[in-house]
Amino acid sequence: MTTSEHNKSQRRGMVGSYTRMWVQAHGALEDLLVDEHPPTAPRPLKDRLQVFQGLATFYLKYLQIFRSLEAVYDQIVHPQKRRMVRHVLDGVMGRILELKNEMVELEFSEFHYFDDVLQDLKLTPEDLEVPIPQYFVREKMRVLRDRQKMLAHVMAKGGHIEQVEQEVSVQTMCLEEAVRVLQVCERARQGRLRHRFMKEIRQAEEEGSQAKSQTPISTLDPDQAATCIQKVWRGYSQRKRTRRERLEEMIFLGMVPPEQQQQRPSVAQLKAQQVETTRRLVQEENEAEYQRALVSIKESVRAVDGPDLRETLQEQIRQWFIECRDATGKFPDFPNAEDGGSTAIFAQKTPDQVAAELAAKEEEKKRKDNINKDKKGGKDRKDQKKDKKRRSKQKKGGKEEGEEEKGWKMPPSNFLPTVVEGNKMYKDVWQGRDETQNFLQRFDAQLVREEKRLEVEEEVRVQVDELMRQEVKNLKLAVDREKGKKKKKGKKGGKKKKKKGKKGSKKKKKKEKDLTADRTLESLYEELVLEGFLIRPLNIKLSEYIGEFSYLGTTLRQADIEPMPSLSDVRQLIALYGILPLGSQSVHQKAPLMKTLLLAGPGGVGKRMLVHALCTETGANLFNLSPRNLAGKYPGRSCLQYLLHMVFKVARQLQPSVIWIGDAEKTFYKKVPKLEKEMEPKRLKKDLVKVLKSVKPEDRVLVVGTSRRPFDADLKPFCKVYRKIILIPRPDYASRLVLWRELLCGGGARLTPNLDLSSLAKVTDGYTQGHILQAVRQVLTPRRLAQQTTRPLTAEEFIPPLARQDPVYKEEEEAFKMWYGRTPLGKKRARAAKAIEEEGESGKDKDKRGTGRKTGKEEKSKKNNK
Repeated sequence: MTTSEHNKSQRRGMVGSYTRMWVQAHGALEDLLVDEHPPTAPRPLKDRLQVFQGLATFYLKYLQIFRSLEAVYDQIVHPQKRRMVRHVLDGVMGRILELKNEMVELEFSEFHYFDDVLQDLKLTPEDLEVPIPQYFVREKMRVLRDRQKMLAHVMAKGGHIEQVEQEVSVQTMCLEEAVRVLQVCERARQGRLRHRFMKEIRQAEEEGSQAKSQTPISTLDPDQAATCIQKVWRGYSQRKRTRRERLEEMIFLGMVPPEQQQQRPSVAQLKAQQVETTRRLVQEENEAEYQRALVSIKESVRAVDGPDLRETLQEQIRQWFIECRDATGKFPDFPNAEDGGSTAIFAQKTPDQVAAELAAKEEEKKRKDNINKDKKGGKDRKDQKKDKKRRSKQKKGGKEEGEEEKGWKMPPSNFLPTVVEGNKMYKDVWQGRDETQNFLQRFDAQLVREEKRLEVEEEVRVQVDELMRQEVKNLKLAVDREKGKKKKKGKKGGKKKKKKGKKGSKKKKKKEKDLTADRTLESLYEELVLEGFLIRPLNIKLSEYIGEFSYLGTTLRQADIEPMPSLSDVRQLIALYGILPLGSQSVHQKAPLMKTLLLAGPGGVGKRMLVHALCTETGANLFNLSPRNLAGKYPGRSCLQYLLHMVFKVARQLQPSVIWIGDAEKTFYKKVPKLEKEMEPKRLKKDLVKVLKSVKPEDRVLVVGTSRRPFDADLKPFCKVYRKIILIPRPDYASRLVLWRELLCGGGARLTPNLDLSSLAKVTDGYTQGHILQAVRQVLTPRRLAQQTTRPLTAEEFIPPLARQDPVYKEEEEAFKMWYGRTPLGKKRARAAKAIEEEGESGKDKDKRGTGRKTGKEEKSKKNNK
């Protein structure tokens, strides 16, 4: 087999595998849509646990479909198939966000645990990870590269990059750390001097020893010497074999990690990467060919079929004129463009029906005017009698005929119609389509011709409507004799419309003024970069935020213990609340609108890292409006408003954008400390609320605040601005174990049995990711890494750098819990818990009372029998 034939067979296998994945995803989606739209309307559910189980099941199933469709869209090369997959993919993403919002409103908590549901569906915790679509960044790679070049050019033009980095490094070093650095340097200098001195002494001793003659030591008998050598060698070889077997057994049992090998990709991995790059190139080629075909095929359809379509439409409309004239005795009014024009005529309706519809619309307008007049007056007597009957029924405890039962019902969805439409398109177009001959997966010309024919029909229809509308007017003028009266009526109507237009124009004047109307976007961008408000985000992916799944969440909640969320839960929320809405325009417009997000937690848990990951995964711009960055810039109220206008204008024009406010609690201080009064941290408090009102659903702009001391802020205004709050805790044991392993491997360490990671994870309880990372960096110096072959790493080496840092104590963790309990969502959860307890107690009291009544009746019956 030649290389070309081999590559063709591989590509055929790849196409078949992703096609099968696509078919399976739509099969699962169809089953899920049947559950979403049952044939009979379900009754409202009253059991809260049952409602959550249903929502969690839907959520996990949609998540699996989302993962499959994302892989299909990322790897499939057919341009028309990719568009259909993208349509369904956006709908599934939005539906996942809706289900998550429903679970939050049901349980009054941002964190949910699916241990039992995972077990029922036979899934693993890894299936809970929210996949991030690759097209968020890949499809706008050129735009991002141009933006990075422009940002680098502007920053180089300002020439303040190195100064900022030096200032940050000086500010972050405390006094104790500076003293320790000086001590290390001084001890190293003294050590070098002592080494040089001892080296000279050693050389002098060696020169003196060489001058003396050495006499041989007493020799042994050859048999004794051989026995001695055998004894030493056998002992050494046996000990070595025993250690190796023990290590193999421990690795097999999973008690010791396997020895780290050289991280070189295998042949299969290299081949997979090569195939992936070639598929990207094929995608671009097929897409470019498809775009060219859209233009050429549309021009050919317009040139060939356009005249015939125009003639047939004109003949049909003229025939309709004659039929309406014969049926009603006059020529009909031609429908307006807002009503659909000639499409309303040929919607399988007779001329009488069309004329009746047009007359009905006029009657509806009159009815609305009469209804508005009636509303100004009092209620009719009949309505008052009906209200009295309803009130009397409610007092008696009876239900009305149209009254709904109490309970939970699935609210209407904005994304289910999109999913249903996409699934129907798949069935109608692609499910039974034979593509065995389309080996290269190029576009289907027949489908393109059908689409463009509809577009050409619509264009021709608009042109024909204008002509026929004028023709109807001419016919009416020729037939009707009362021309003057109609002209006067038309003039009166025109005057009224002008008055209405004036009223509407007054309302439009209330819009905000554009303070930078005379400036270009490039100049605003350059000013924000030079002033340090638009910064370059770090290249950090969300997968680099290491954390493990919480395996005891459901168990603790069943025991009425609220568990602390895990870092895996935090990673999922960032993907759901930040990355998915910012990455997709259609998802952001229809999903529950979220303008702000607060990341609260102790220092070192990775809040800033998550902000940079948001920008990296979505290709968003990063604006820094932290109080420290605002200090001394744009003084005065008017200048601050001008700055906020600039930031949000550039953020909208270059969306998606993330506006980061570090130390967000300082903006809402209860009392400003004396040391920070010059910085004026509360400058943004009033203007930020006003600016956030101008953010619309079509604006992919997210304000992200980070806070390490949220309890220092005034709670009410703080929570009004930041509606969505994510509390980030310190890592638990499982997360610390994974964190130690990943950081050590990433730093170049060799994991041997001498390095007890389990003990390290246990000892570092209370330390954050930042503490662990700093300890790893201090220990894994280049010199220490070079000594690993002779002196393996041990857990004791990491204790001294950890001891120099302060962990997160229980008091601080309890302060965060207490603060989160006073937030709106925390209060709702506390009220719900109290209501459940009261219902349980009332149920017990009823049972006791019921048993007492039964015993009283039994006693009375006994007395009567006696």
